[in-house]
Amino acid sequence: MMPLSLKKKNQKIDYKYSEGAALMELEEYIDSTYDEHYSKNKYQATEFIIDGGHGEGFCIGNILKYAQRYGRKGDKNRSDLLKLIHYGIIALHVNETEKVKK
Repeated sequence: MMPLSLKKKNQKIDYKYSEGAALMELEEYIDSTYDEHYSKNKYQATEFIIDGGHGEGFCIGNILKYAQRYGRKGDKNRSDLLKLIHYGIIALHVNETEKVKK
């Protein structure tokens, strides 16, 4: 699969569902998580959970949590959807690193 950065340079995609804007928003959200309390001590708790072999379940559990919470805790909180997608990306990373270890 061609890396996204190369694809962007080679062709402009006419997104139908504002995917380009959503990807930019997601990138900003993920970047902000590295500045928050989750990484104050240089390591995020997620790293310890993944290193302990529980990354996939942790990510899937958080995906389910934020999917269930969306629209129930106040308004339809957009950040719940961003968190859900972020945990999906982390799950992809866990999936790839597990393949390498085998």
